[in-house]
Formats: sequence, structure tokens, C-alpha cells
Amino acid sequence: MPRRWPTWQRWLSTLAWLVLLAWLPWWLGLPILLALAAIVTLLQHRLDDEHVQLIRHALRWGLPGGLFAVQRALGGDVLAWGAALLGALAGYTLLAGLEAWLDRALRRGAATSKATAAEWPELAFAPVGPSVDIIELLPPAWQSAAEDLRDPCAGRVDYRNGSYQFADGSGVDRVGPNAVFSASGRWFVARMPHDRGIVLWDRQRNKRHRMRGWQLVGWHRDQPWLARNEHDMPQALATVLDEPGTGRTSNDTDVSV
Repeated sequence: MPRRWPTWQRWLSTLAWLVLLAWLPWWLGLPILLALAAIVTLLQHRLDDEHVQLIRHALRWGLPGGLFAVQRALGGDVLAWGAALLGALAGYTLLAGLEAWLDRALRRGAATSKATAAEWPELAFAPVGPSVDIIELLPPAWQSAAEDLRDPCAGRVDYRNGSYQFADGSGVDRVGPNAVFSASGRWFVARMPHDRGIVLWDRQRNKRHRMRGWQLVGWHRDQPWLARNEHDMPQALATVLDEPGTGRTSNDTDVSV
């Protein structure tokens, strides 16, 4: 699990970061901030959520330190302070745009859920309609890593440092301490840290799917059904993976909404 620092340690480290950038020359501090912005922009999907949030926090609090170094280099007079304030306006405007871009998936998911929230109950209780297969979902029985998590296919499952380890040496990384097996043991599902999505492992085909922004609603015929929230209409995993814009690799799928 991610380590949570006490509040006073977080504020102390933030203050130390701000003072460091204010003390460094501007031609050294500002490139550091630009490098952090480039990393979080280009490598967002390869970074853990905890690291993305840490970089965003560093950008928010490092910018004032870098601007202070700029005005100090300009002589510290009224003109220098004016230039620093203009830099703050431009810098935080760009930072707001960057954060809006990083959160685009969450906003799209919320907008879609809001649009379908009123439609799903009406469809569910409509008295007239074509004959369809009635789908009854079996709710997932989530278990905590603190419990004795048993593999239905045999063996015990251990959870260490954000990873589940199985008896045969396989495992699932970068997940939280809550997980569930399907009835047959073919599927293993674990929640991502901070409930930002789930990781599904098809053990029969050895394929892992990192579903950012999705929740496991239940099981039907030993297959996972997903939704973005409790008000959204559940969808089979195959339907979700066939949506436009879904990226695939040979053994892993990373899906963002």
C-alpha cells in the first residue's frame, strides 16, 4: 500500500521544496519544473496515481519558488516583482490547463454517467420491450488482504508492497488491498489505489486489463460486468474492451475513460 506521511511531514517537505527552488538560480529551478511537467504529460499512463499526484503537488508549490528566484535575479525592485507576478499569472494559467488535461478521463466519465443516470432506471423498469435474455448479476464478494485470501484453483495468495503474489510465482502489481475471485477462479480482480479503477486478470488466457475509472458490478456466467458508477448501466467486459479508443497490447490492456 502507498505510504501516507503525517500532515506535518507533508507540509515540511513542501516548504523545503519551495525554499530550495527559491534558493537555486532561476536557470536551474525553472528547467526542473518544466521537466516535471513534461514527465507527467508524456508518461501519465505509465506512472502510479500516487506519483502523478506528487508531481502535480510539486508543480503547484514549486512555481512560487522559481518565480521568487527570477525576481531576485532581476534585482528585487518593483519592476522585478511585477515581472514575477506576471510570471505567476501565466504559470498558474498553464498549470490549470495541464491539470484539466490530466483529469479529462474523470470528467468524461462523470459527464457520461450523469447523462445516462436518468435513462438506465427507465430502461430497467420499462413494461414493454422485445424479448431479451434476463441477466442476473452475482455481486462480488470483496476480501481484504488482511484476511486469509484463498485461491479457488489452489494455494494461498499473499499481498506485499502493493502486489498480490500467487503460489505459482505469478501476480498482479500496483493494486490496493481489496480483491475478489470469480466462482471458478478464472478471474482475479483487484482495486487500484484510491479506488481509481480495477485490474482484471484473465488467468486462463493470462491477460491483464487495467480499467481506470471502472467498477466491478458483478458476475454473469463467470464473466465480469463493469460500470463507471452505481447509476450506470452494467456492461460486459468484452463490450467495454470493444469501445472505440481502447488500447491493446499482447498480454495487457490499459483502458481509460
